[in-house]
Amino acid sequence: MTADMTTDMIADPSGTRSPGEVLSWSRATLEPALRGAVDTLPGSLRHLVGYHFGWWDERGGPTGSAAGSGKAIRPALVFLASRAVGGDPLAAMPAAVAVELVHNFSLVHDDVMDGDHTRRHRRTVWSVFGVGPAILAGDALVTLAMDVLDGHPATSVLAAAVQDLLSGQSADLEFEDRNDVVLPECVRMAQQKTGALLGCSCAIGASFAGAEPVRVEHLRGFGEQLGLAFQVVDDLLGIWGDPAVTGKPVFSDLENRKKSLPVVAALTSGTPAGELLAERYATADEDLPGLAALIDEAGGRAWAHQQADALVEAALCDLRLADPAPGPAAELTGIADLVTHRDS
Repeated sequence: MTADMTTDMIADPSGTRSPGEVLSWSRATLEPALRGAVDTLPGSLRHLVGYHFGWWDERGGPTGSAAGSGKAIRPALVFLASRAVGGDPLAAMPAAVAVELVHNFSLVHDDVMDGDHTRRHRRTVWSVFGVGPAILAGDALVTLAMDVLDGHPATSVLAAAVQDLLSGQSADLEFEDRNDVVLPECVRMAQQKTGALLGCSCAIGASFAGAEPVRVEHLRGFGEQLGLAFQVVDDLLGIWGDPAVTGKPVFSDLENRKKSLPVVAALTSGTPAGELLAERYATADEDLPGLAALIDEAGGRAWAHQQADALVEAALCDLRLADPAPGPAAELTGIADLVTHRDS
C-alpha cells in the first residue's frame, strides 16, 4: 500500500482497509516516533530496548527489519479510536507510542517472571543480557511511556491502566502456587492483565480527539472486552498454538503451570478429567500433551472458544454505542475478528 493510499483512507471515513493493512500502516506510522523516543534512553538501556524491538542484534548491529517488534495492535486501536470520533489519528501519536512502550515493558518483565527464552522467534532480553538488565529495560520502557505523554490528561488514564496490569500480573504469579483458583478471579486477572491496556488504548485515542466522555467510555468498553477476548485466545495459543505462529515453545504455559483461563475452566469443571488434571497439575508431571488432552476433555478448550465469541459480541455492542464513523468502525471490527481468530 502506498503512502498516498493510506493518507486517502485516513482522510476518507468511508475508506476501509483490511486488518492486515491497518496493522502494517500502524507499525510503519508508529516506528519513527517509537525509535525517536527510545533514542532518548541512556546508551545501555537503548541497546536492550532496541534489541527487544528487533531493531538490532545482541551486539548492537542493525537487523534490517523490525520483525521482532510485534503487531502494533494497541497503537492501531489508538489511531482508529481517534479517527472513529472524527479526530486526526496522527495527532494521537504520543498516546500510540506510550501504549506500545507500556505493552513492551510488560512483555520484558513477563519473560523474566516466566523464565521464557523465546519471544517473537528471538531470544528474550533476559536470556541474552541477564535478569537485572532486563528488569531495568522494562522499567525504562514504562517510565519513558509517561514521559512521552508530557503531562497530557491521558497520563493519569495510562497510569491507572499500568496499575491494573501490574495487579493482573501479580495475580497471575500468585495463581501458580495455588490449587484453589476459581474462574471468576481468573477472569478478573485477565481483565487487568490484558483488558485494561486495550481499553486504555481506545479511551486515550478518543480523548486525544476531544470526544465526549460517553463516547470515550464506550470505546474503552470495546477495548476492554476485546482485550479479555484477546487473552482468552492467547491462553489457547499458550497450550495448543503453533510455535511458528506464536514464537514460543509448544505447551509453554503448561510447563510453567500457568493457571490460564482454559486451565482453570477445566480444573473447576467438576468432571473426571478435571479432577485428574488437578492431581497431575499439582505435580512435576512432564507429560504436557497428556495435560493438554485433559484440559480439552474437561471442556476447557470449548469454554474458551465460546467465551471469546461472547466477549467479541459484547465489544461490538459497545463499539456501536460509541457512534463511530463507518470506516474506522469497520476497521475496528476487522481488528476484533483478527485478534480472536488466530490459529488456536
